[in-house]
Amino acid sequence: MRIALFPGSFDPFTNGHLDVVRRGTELFDEVIIAIGNNSSKQRYLPVEVMQGMIEDVFRDEPQVSVRSYKGLTADFAREVGARFLLRGLRNTTDFEYENTIAQANRHVNPALETVFLITSPALAAISSTIIREIHRFGGNVDDFVPFTLPKYE
Repeated sequence: MRIALFPGSFDPFTNGHLDVVRRGTELFDEVIIAIGNNSSKQRYLPVEVMQGMIEDVFRDEPQVSVRSYKGLTADFAREVGARFLLRGLRNTTDFEYENTIAQANRHVNPALETVFLITSPALAAISSTIIREIHRFGGNVDDFVPFTLPKYE
């Protein structure tokens, strides 16, 4: 089995993330969406809420699962039997950041290979940060996410 882990905070999960996962299912037997707990970030939406929403999006796609984890991504990949990390790249800034992380992950888990997919052009401008800001101030984000976000409180 070629298992890929697609890690991120997914706060929220965007149509760009959806695109990477769907394209990843063409390359791998299984894609595990792994919602990590980034200790340097305050979450906008609780992990449990986001996990349920993402699971609902992929309910008819048995090759996709959603898990949450704490700790190092490379260790979690080993735990679930994933030999590949799936990552999306929107621009050169993403590449520089992701390349550094890929090298660190490879140091922690030498069997782990990172696979980068270039974001589809129509989705390249989407970021979770921008979506959070639009949503926080009452803007409509329906074009950017594959579900309806709960009202911000």
